[in-house]
Amino acid sequence: MSGLRIDERPDRLVVTLDRPEKRNAIDADLIGELHAVCAELEVRPRLLLLTGGAEGIFAGGADIGQLRERGRLDALAAINSAAFARIRALPMPTVAAVDGPALGGGAELAYACDLRVCTARAVFGQPEVRLGILAGAGATHRLPALVGEARAKELLFTGRRVDATEALRIGLVNRVVDEPAELLPTAHGLLDEIAKGSALALRLTKLAVDAPPAAHPHLDLVSQAVLFEDEEKQRRMTEFLARRRPH
Repeated sequence: MSGLRIDERPDRLVVTLDRPEKRNAIDADLIGELHAVCAELEVRPRLLLLTGGAEGIFAGGADIGQLRERGRLDALAAINSAAFARIRALPMPTVAAVDGPALGGGAELAYACDLRVCTARAVFGQPEVRLGILAGAGATHRLPALVGEARAKELLFTGRRVDATEALRIGLVNRVVDEPAELLPTAHGLLDEIAKGSALALRLTKLAVDAPPAAHPHLDLVSQAVLFEDEEKQRRMTEFLARRRPH
């Protein structure tokens, strides 16, 4: 892969955007590589950590040179949004580690992950309306879910950038670290905590949280029924009870 660096670990995949000369701009080739990552994680589900490789940059947005040349058929092909939706639907939890700007499609890529950790110098923004288009790769529905409809509309209508302090306050990110050197250890620490849970319970919990309201409580009941019969549940509860017994 030319636009991504992949670090494969037993329980997770660490994927680093690697187009520093283009400020990690998201082009068609990078989208193809993200699809390949998703295909791997769909076949062999693991946690995902997605980050930017360039110092002080997550992703400066879509490649404007390519975007300018796209027509209505390209828009209908859902080039970026299909890849981001696929990331959102991955079986296991995903974390975006953001340092510096995450703008336009870069912000939408971060929104596609389940959780976000960022540095104090991170900024998020949707400048699309100022370029004559809309945020068509997920921000129009994921941003309201994260920060509320009125605040999302303000950010989408104005293109205003959100710094790390505000992002934490409004629920756009889960954690902020002061120094860039702390970003990846913090993101990995969050994934380590997640990895302590049962893999099947994590998958079904993510599926339930992301399901439409009409799926509840039926999906919850069926998922719990599956987990109640799982050997992992039996083992974990037996170990829990053994730890509580007096010696």
